[in-house]
Amino acid sequence: MALDPVPSDFTGEPVPTERSKVTLARVMGVMDANNYGDVHGGVIMRSVDEAGAVAAVRHSNGPAVTAFMDQMAFLEPVKLGDLLTTRAQVNWSGRTSMEVGIRVTVQRMGLEGEVHVATAHLVFVAIDAQGRPRPVPPVQPETEHDRLRFQEAQIRRTSRLERRAAIKRLREQGLDS
Repeated sequence: MALDPVPSDFTGEPVPTERSKVTLARVMGVMDANNYGDVHGGVIMRSVDEAGAVAAVRHSNGPAVTAFMDQMAFLEPVKLGDLLTTRAQVNWSGRTSMEVGIRVTVQRMGLEGEVHVATAHLVFVAIDAQGRPRPVPPVQPETEHDRLRFQEAQIRRTSRLERRAAIKRLREQGLDS
């Protein structure tokens, strides 16, 4: 797959991936946990969405809203007292949308190192003052890892568009019968 970070209709300067990187962290408290002492999945998902939004705002230099979330598997439980950390960066951008990759880890009290909890990919759309989509600058991958993330994001985008088209065709067929 060709690496084409600049949409054909955008005239702005590409933005290095470093500009969008963000790390957010907070200790999980009693209000975040269920009766078993595990943190609710929705609390983790909110942290993912918040970190992703900050990365999208940094990249697009303005407001952005969540448009899509790829699947998110919880690999390890998050416990009461864990330090939850979300790291996000924009992987790819189109005309008005951006894919943001988010990695979630925890540091447990009394243990060395971090535990990988989840990874997610969200799509954000930049919006103007009237809430309409607005153009975003292209992503400029800086490292080999960034280029790989960019190419993987293009694959996910193609998959999302194909899935949406297939569902639309199926619904149209079902309505005509």
